[in-house]
Amino acid sequence: MFKLLRRVLVLAVFLFAVYKVYHIHQDVKQVMTYQPMVREILNERDTPANEELVLAMIYTETKGKEGDVMQSSESASGTTNTINDNVTSIRQGIQTLTDNLYLAQEKGVDVWTAVQAYNFGPAYIDFIAQNGKENTLALAKRYSRETVAPILGNITGKTYTYINPISIFHGAELYENGGNYYYSRQVRFNLYIMKFFNFF
Repeated sequence: MFKLLRRVLVLAVFLFAVYKVYHIHQDVKQVMTYQPMVREILNERDTPANEELVLAMIYTETKGKEGDVMQSSESASGTTNTINDNVTSIRQGIQTLTDNLYLAQEKGVDVWTAVQAYNFGPAYIDFIAQNGKENTLALAKRYSRETVAPILGNITGKTYTYINPISIFHGAELYENGGNYYYSRQVRFNLYIMKFFNFF
């Protein structure tokens, strides 16, 4: 009886893993449909942003399944859900990322600070410039708790459960109204996912 239960459990885990791999592969294929558009918009401007990074950000933001594929409405208008077409979203997202990358270069901080600032806003770049010049999870978490969350009303440090492949090793939570302090690490992880599944 125990052996049968173990076999059923192993089979269930295997089938779940197969399903997840298939699902990820479909998401990567969906994001890659934006590759020509991303390439065209990148070619319109002088930018240190690159195609792989932008596609990984699309994967992180929406898996390419929403009108505002780069969730760039807030950087354009100050409010969410004001962009509903992919071209405008990608153009605005690339502009925001470009501005962050140039500011990061000017302030002498690493590229991943600029990527994290896509989620937190450009003031994060100044924060990192004054605190070691390198984006770390500890600094991102501190900025989320002490700066972003209180500005948006969370002055008590209230958290909520947030589970993804990065967060499960670091507490699996975020601060309410505090942005996503795992963001740059998720983008980096998703870069590898995109590269791996793009071979198939």
